[in-house]
Amino acid sequence: MDLAIYDDQNLVDEEHRQLAEKLFNYGAQKISLPENTEASITFCTPAKIQEINRQYRQTDRPTDVISFALEDGDDAGISTQALEQEFGLPRDIGDLFICPEVVRQHAQEYGHSFEREFGYTVVHGLLHLSGYDHIQKAEAEVMFGLQKQILNDFGLKR
Repeated sequence: MDLAIYDDQNLVDEEHRQLAEKLFNYGAQKISLPENTEASITFCTPAKIQEINRQYRQTDRPTDVISFALEDGDDAGISTQALEQEFGLPRDIGDLFICPEVVRQHAQEYGHSFEREFGYTVVHGLLHLSGYDHIQKAEAEVMFGLQKQILNDFGLKR
């Protein structure tokens, strides 16, 4: 797994950057992503994630995580997987934008530690990038079950 982490404003400390990387890699292994898979996580402020949320999701508020999956079928019929295979490129599943301040607020609201909520956000984003969703009830059961299993197995239990 090749995970790029961007934190230009130092919004999380080194310990949490490492937690994000370890958990993302652990989750990727659990769901059997190919070794040469690429993705990125960018940590951003509430103002920046609100701007992204407004521009791309038409929701004018900050949120904890936004995922931009490259394999979600929104590219006018262009298959990134086919291009990657044809040219021998690594599989790029997309980009996550995470707002640590909103994650901290959610941790307080839900009575979790920051680490548990932070881990939840990373795994939730990873699963979205990997094609999982929770729009339909059956899909939600699969995604949330897998999310809980990854977090528990990693040691981030409720």
